[in-house]
Amino acid sequence: MERQIIHMDQDAFFVSVEVRKDPRLAGKPVIIGGTSDRGVVSSCSYEARKFGVHSAMSSRMAKMLCPHAVFIKGNMDEYSKASHEITDILKERVPLIEKASIDEHYIDMTGMDRFHNTRLYAHELRRKVIKETGLPISFGLSVNKTVSKMCTNECKPNGELNIGQPEVRNFLNPLSIKKIPGLGEKTFLKLSDMGIKKIYTLSQMHPDQMNTVLGKNGLVLLQKAKGIDLSPVIPFHEQKSIGTQSTFRADTIDVDAINHLLTSMVMGIAYDLRQKRKLAACVTVTVRYSNFEDVTKQAVIPYTSLDSVLIRKAKELFRQVYQKRMLIRLVGVRLSNLVSGFEQIDLYSDSSEQYSLCQAMDKIRQRFGENAISLASTMDISL
Repeated sequence: MERQIIHMDQDAFFVSVEVRKDPRLAGKPVIIGGTSDRGVVSSCSYEARKFGVHSAMSSRMAKMLCPHAVFIKGNMDEYSKASHEITDILKERVPLIEKASIDEHYIDMTGMDRFHNTRLYAHELRRKVIKETGLPISFGLSVNKTVSKMCTNECKPNGELNIGQPEVRNFLNPLSIKKIPGLGEKTFLKLSDMGIKKIYTLSQMHPDQMNTVLGKNGLVLLQKAKGIDLSPVIPFHEQKSIGTQSTFRADTIDVDAINHLLTSMVMGIAYDLRQKRKLAACVTVTVRYSNFEDVTKQAVIPYTSLDSVLIRKAKELFRQVYQKRMLIRLVGVRLSNLVSGFEQIDLYSDSSEQYSLCQAMDKIRQRFGENAISLASTMDISL
């Protein structure tokens, strides 16, 4: 049975939410992100993109390219609420939905063509979202997640595109390999140096050669270039929190060592947070004393996934909790009030160096394992 996968993606989502709030912004170049020269662009309108502005670009460069743009620091809470509006509309009307990020969803309609014309149903879903939220949305419909996402990217903004199985290769072949989801800049440059710039050329490569050049990722890209992607649509559920705790081998009052451990724990769960493309707005620290009494303290913070912000808040909460000067048996840290978001988002501070540091450390962890790198302050913990 041919799969029927819909990919729905909001058009310049953060900007669209701002335009809904202030219609005077419609048609103007709008840039969301850190507003100082040290900030980072998290989203921009299509009008701003015409000047070369794009997400993850420094705000300084964006101002040089588009000095007349409207710069907005942004409100992650509002964007999250708007995202939930859309998710609620979709999940009530489809059999299987995956929330891939704050502004995109995959829907598996396989087998439903016995009851609905899938193309028409997707069209009606899109109209429903636009009517009830006032936010523009595009969709691609095809045989798997990769091709449907590429369909959406080709028809945005405010468009629809349906590519059936017989048309998949003709659709993919002339496109740049840059259009393949998951193909990063370094891989693009490596393949370009080999003369591989179009998806058709990539699709003709021998698997052994791709494995030699790019390893397992090369084989995955080769499959995608051929229009093959067996990854399932994963049922949506909202994760409420993420956390960890550690019980000491011996009860302790060594505050320095406990702070080192807190730092290590926060870095671990913050890394998990970023891998899941989430941001947190609440930090909770729990202390269990040697008499098994638990004391908990929490604080609400601006949405973030930054190690430095979360570590600082966790240590502050620990200082507030640890008043009895009793032996401690266990400490725990939990991040909650989670929303979908992106690592490069810089809505609440202009410390782009901190984001760059997190991203660099994450890349090392992804390549060499989660324990491959840590801050010097977390070393030599012996509890």
